[in-house]
Amino acid sequence: MRVLIVEDKVKMASQLRRALRGEGMAADVAITGEDALWMAEATDYDALVLDVMLPGIDGFETVRRLRAGGRWAPVLMLTARGSLDDRVAGLDGGADDYMTKPFELRELTARLRALVRRDPVARPTVLQVGALRLDPASRDVWRDGHAIELAEKPFAVLETFMRRPGVTLTRFALLESAWDHAYEGRSNVVDQQVRALRDRIDRPFAVTSIETVRGRGYRLREDGGR
Repeated sequence: MRVLIVEDKVKMASQLRRALRGEGMAADVAITGEDALWMAEATDYDALVLDVMLPGIDGFETVRRLRAGGRWAPVLMLTARGSLDDRVAGLDGGADDYMTKPFELRELTARLRALVRRDPVARPTVLQVGALRLDPASRDVWRDGHAIELAEKPFAVLETFMRRPGVTLTRFALLESAWDHAYEGRSNVVDQQVRALRDRIDRPFAVTSIETVRGRGYRLREDGGR
């Protein structure tokens, strides 16, 4: 298990490296976000320990750039700022876990082991299919850079489609994803929401991105309807 520690405080970085090596892990150190980016590009790390307060680009921007560059190793963020807004910003930016200083080194190493047990799959913070982009955190949607306002349910249906481009989804699958178990509405509610979605993301742009698959359901074209 190889870990990249991104920490500009020499004493803290040394303590972390010593603790990780004591657990049988290999540990490298970067002192800036910029260094972390090129080191993560050059080496397939199993995990990163990333401080928020860094010289140059901060930890929030570093993790965003890592994810934008297709680097999906789990990231554990560290910070002395334990406010809710900071935790939300880190997690929504692409981090997998968050610890505030001071912390116990045993807990940090245990969390790293837990993170590495997860499959290293792509987990983009902003979904993109062709010219369509959707940010689940800010609830913003764009086509070709043009902002699109969506109500709650059309947004939920679109997010479901964008997580499975090219896959035919049955009405039941869409209901399961976008409505909770308390829903007892009509069976045609999915068709109504798909029509509403097409009115917002397709017709104003003269494209077709959501296709009807007769007798089966709907699918979002993999090219996003270009």
